[in-house]
Amino acid sequence: MKTRKLTSLIALALSSMALAAVAQPAKPGAPTTSTTGAQAQYQGAASPLADAKMHQSSNPKAPPMTEEEFARARQIYFERCAGCHGVLRKGATGKPLTPDITNEKGTDYLKVFIAYGSPAGMPNWLTSGEFDEATVDLMARYIQHDAPTPPEFSLADMEASRKEYIPVDKRPTKKMNNYNIENIFSVTLRDDGTIALIDGDTKEIINIIKTGYAVHISRLSASGRYLYVIGRDARLNLIDLWMEKPDNVAEIKVGLEARSVETSKFKGWEDKIAIAGTYWPPQFVLMDGDTLKPKKVVGTRGMDINNEYHPEPRVAAIVSSHKKPEFLVNAKETGKVWMVDYTDLVNLKTKQIDTAKYLHDGGFDASGRYFMTAANASDKIVVIDTEESKLEAIVDVGKIPHPGRGANFKHPKFGPVWATSDLGDEGISLIGTDPKKNKANAWKVVETLKGQGGGSLFIKTHPKSTNLWVDTTLNPDAKISQSVAVFDINNLAKGSQIIDIAACANLKDDGAKRVVQPEYNKAGDEVWFSVWSAKDKESAIVVVDDKTRTCKTVIKDQRLITPTGKFNVYNTQHDVY
Repeated sequence: MKTRKLTSLIALALSSMALAAVAQPAKPGAPTTSTTGAQAQYQGAASPLADAKMHQSSNPKAPPMTEEEFARARQIYFERCAGCHGVLRKGATGKPLTPDITNEKGTDYLKVFIAYGSPAGMPNWLTSGEFDEATVDLMARYIQHDAPTPPEFSLADMEASRKEYIPVDKRPTKKMNNYNIENIFSVTLRDDGTIALIDGDTKEIINIIKTGYAVHISRLSASGRYLYVIGRDARLNLIDLWMEKPDNVAEIKVGLEARSVETSKFKGWEDKIAIAGTYWPPQFVLMDGDTLKPKKVVGTRGMDINNEYHPEPRVAAIVSSHKKPEFLVNAKETGKVWMVDYTDLVNLKTKQIDTAKYLHDGGFDASGRYFMTAANASDKIVVIDTEESKLEAIVDVGKIPHPGRGANFKHPKFGPVWATSDLGDEGISLIGTDPKKNKANAWKVVETLKGQGGGSLFIKTHPKSTNLWVDTTLNPDAKISQSVAVFDINNLAKGSQIIDIAACANLKDDGAKRVVQPEYNKAGDEVWFSVWSAKDKESAIVVVDDKTRTCKTVIKDQRLITPTGKFNVYNTQHDVY
């Protein structure tokens, strides 16, 4: 009866709730950046109280928590859950977790879902060994309380946080090292608050650089000299790759939570303007590209595509147009793409394009003209024409598309396509992207491939490859999350080959070993994968020979703590994916 009851609870949970954080759990009480004042109240710095003072909730239905428990849970939620469910818990990629919903579900129900996850992308926190039962119980109680409202963050706050370690006039005037910069990889070491710069030729670590917590993306300046990395804690670091040993030259904190950064790429504006978007406060900031000095802050709060006010339209993907001096900025919850003209920051011109909810990540088609971005709550891909600065199409795809930047290749039958995999199902949608020579196939799903299952985060190929790689990082089945599917582009009907990447790593302990984000080297003959375990477990980078699909090199180092995203300099600089 007990087993049957648990099975029933799991089934009920899987049918009615969705994603939590796209991440691994924090060590209790281990914030990665110092917090004071209002920030500490929000981010959950450790409680100074030695006794068990109870948290005073305005919600009478909320289960009891001590102040210390509440502070710890708030920090875990900020680091692990807010990315999908929102700071105010109103939902986006993940379902809303407001008390009117969670109180109705109850602690036991919530514990089951947190513990076991779902094939739709909810991590199985308990059974993967990443949460213990006490932490599961803690979070199940916490999300039944009212969400604390974090403070705002102004341009003055940003400027006060800015540090210029090496002024522009003291930086190198030419490349001072012998590295093949174009084949360097910037690797996120999520829970260590660092990135690793790895030489793609020798597979040696060049430097471990202190950054913000849980770097979400790395982006390159148009020239390829500067590397911009932004953490979940909204700390933005500027790294000079020309230095004898590449390292930080400037940094700034642009808010309390962030996900995106980009730089100007249009001819004549290379390296001049940087932009960072924040989840909290919901806004974006335009800065000098070489010093990170903030110039203009723009809030995204306002009416959504249904003409309803939204208090938390978080900034998700930002891309830099190749066709105009514009940034494309996704305002997630409102379903609007902002076109931001960066030529005059005093008289700033912006244009908002109504699309679909909730806008997340995306990239360009092979021509560089069309921005393909996921509206994952609507199960759609939005297409923006950057030459005309207008909506081109909205395409129905699978459940909760999560493309990363997507994958471009030439389909043997349908011509140029852009592909996305899904968090919510096993589908991989191929969308025609050539309205000139293949008009009949443009902006529609021409074929749907079958992957391993839900929980996919990234899909990738390369112009010099005939392989299409798809991960399933967040699938609760370890066999699936530790392997990847690879398709032959010239024979898609054959189906996929499954490669056990975690087995290649041959790690010494029983960590989660989730495999995440295929990333090609510059030459397109190697694919790099992160084998991602918890902070106290061994992780690795596995390099696969793209032609033979066999493991070529395993990069292990005690400094490689929770490696996740990887960004090859050349491919990131030139939008090759």
